[in-house]
Amino acid sequence: MPAVHHKLLLEEALQDSPQTRSLLSVFEEDAGTLTNYTNQLLQSMQRVFGAQNEMALATEQLSKQLLDYEKQNFALAKGEEEVINTLQHFAKSVEELNSLHSELATQIADKMVFPMVQFREKDLTGTTLTLKIICFHSHEAAMVKYSRLPKKRENEKIKAEVVREVAYCRRKQHQAAMQYYCALNALQYRKRVAVLEPMLGYTHAQINVFKKGMELVSKKMDSFLSSVSSMNQSIESQLEVEAEVMRSSQRELLSVDDSVYMPDHDQVPVNRALIQKAGYLNIRNKTGLVTTAWDRLFFFTQGGNLMCQPRGAVAGGMVLDLDNSSVMAVECEDRRYCFQITSPNGKTSLILQAESKKEYEEWICTLNNISRQIYLTDNPEAVAIRLHQTALQAVTPITSFKRAEGSPNPDRVASREPQKPPATLEPEDLIVPGTPIQFDIVLPVSEFLDQNRAGARRTNPFGETEDDDDSLLQQVFAVRFLGSMAVRAGHTQEVIYEAMRQVLAARAIHNIFKTTESHLMVTSTCIRLIDPQTQVTKISFQLKDVTQFAAHQENSRLMGFVLQGSDWSNGGEDQPSFSVFVFESNTEGEKICYTINLGKEMSEAKKDPEALAQLMKSMPLTNDGKFLLLESETGDAVENRLTRIGNSDIL
Repeated sequence: MPAVHHKLLLEEALQDSPQTRSLLSVFEEDAGTLTNYTNQLLQSMQRVFGAQNEMALATEQLSKQLLDYEKQNFALAKGEEEVINTLQHFAKSVEELNSLHSELATQIADKMVFPMVQFREKDLTGTTLTLKIICFHSHEAAMVKYSRLPKKRENEKIKAEVVREVAYCRRKQHQAAMQYYCALNALQYRKRVAVLEPMLGYTHAQINVFKKGMELVSKKMDSFLSSVSSMNQSIESQLEVEAEVMRSSQRELLSVDDSVYMPDHDQVPVNRALIQKAGYLNIRNKTGLVTTAWDRLFFFTQGGNLMCQPRGAVAGGMVLDLDNSSVMAVECEDRRYCFQITSPNGKTSLILQAESKKEYEEWICTLNNISRQIYLTDNPEAVAIRLHQTALQAVTPITSFKRAEGSPNPDRVASREPQKPPATLEPEDLIVPGTPIQFDIVLPVSEFLDQNRAGARRTNPFGETEDDDDSLLQQVFAVRFLGSMAVRAGHTQEVIYEAMRQVLAARAIHNIFKTTESHLMVTSTCIRLIDPQTQVTKISFQLKDVTQFAAHQENSRLMGFVLQGSDWSNGGEDQPSFSVFVFESNTEGEKICYTINLGKEMSEAKKDPEALAQLMKSMPLTNDGKFLLLESETGDAVENRLTRIGNSDIL
């Protein structure tokens, strides 16, 4: 008794994953092959029926023709009586054969041709094709409307209507998909019955017609035909059992709450230790110079690659290499749950939109885990869980630290004697594990009121202030403060790179993606962080206290510097302490580092007027001598690369 080994799982009808669609395509291909074969088989059966029907008509005509021999007026008719009697006997025999052929033609039509026609019209081109047509179209239109819901001007009534429409369409799609799956599963049983039943009927008809002359043969065929009949009955019994199981499973799956069909109603907590992820995302594609379009595609991760599989494709293709890439949440047009993936060299970036907040957070965490190359370890799942737990224990997010007076690093956990870094420094040698991270800088209320009191002077972002008249260099950069933390070493760039990594990782783990733009002013004496709205100085650092500065080796927009301070926690002794401040700039970080280095050189050269004059002569200036050219550019680009200098001290 042959068993059916492959079937479509009704539990996967709602997910519509590529694996399910791939298996579904196999069933559809099998149904297409069966349709072609059924058409050819039906043509052969109709030809047999036509031949048998023609045989009945021919034998009837033959019997009449034999009887008509007597009625013929032959000129030489004498001596034909014996022939006539013989022909009449033949006519009677042919008439008896005609009745058998007519009965056989009727049985062939009823037991062989009709079941095959019914199987083709009902099971192949009827219900199955109809279900396939109505299965997936309305849901796609509803999802497109839901994806276009605005975030800034969100209307709860419209959102509720769209959500209900999505739920209705998903339920309708779910029902149609399950009926489609059931039809394809049942087809695996019915196709066997459809092939066996006509031949069984045809064979019985032949045996019944020729049973008088095939008694011996029929006895030999009885056991075979009996076994075929038993097998046919067994397959039909299996079909009934399987149909009942599918009906029960369908009722159970449809009895769930409507929230299952609603987007952004996930009740399962976010899993931040994933190293593989798959699902539908909206991707933004450029359609012109300033126009974009969003496409909903199926994305999945494979090793260290982000893959995409469009509808109808046999396999997925690589979209981006995720190793050492950066993943950050972004504000994109008027859409929610958007994030951006940027390649290590910064030349390639993708903007994607998730369906729900849970999917949005899991995608960001998964891509960040893959970017650390955890998948290359022996047990990547355990490593991802351990790293996530370690990060939660080691990183304490402080989203709004106030700046302490007289100390750029008020949350120093422990201080150590400065030591020369070894040849190869480990992360523990650079930063104490568990060091808290400061993600924002907020002015104390008293200091904010002092800077905004009537008659008080505010800082001009272009350097035109009274207190800075003695500053030879004043340059402003648009930056976003990412974080700061205490470090052990202060004279190596490795500590800056490690601090950058920990700050970005902590932001991703704790979902701190929003940043505020500030102005970073670099002068020949200090570095100031200025609020662009109020022109109030948030925090100021003396340039002489900056011991090291560097831009990120792969992401050129990231830069940081090490600030040296004093730690009085050890018995009143002044111990040096170091802190790293990390920024993201709108321009290249190397330009900020170049300006800081230039300011330090000017600060040292101020002690020697001759050295200062020599330094100023070696710098490229504008024609009026008031600005320094950071790059040799012409036209409007030069105006964006000018640095204000004070020539009064030189002259």
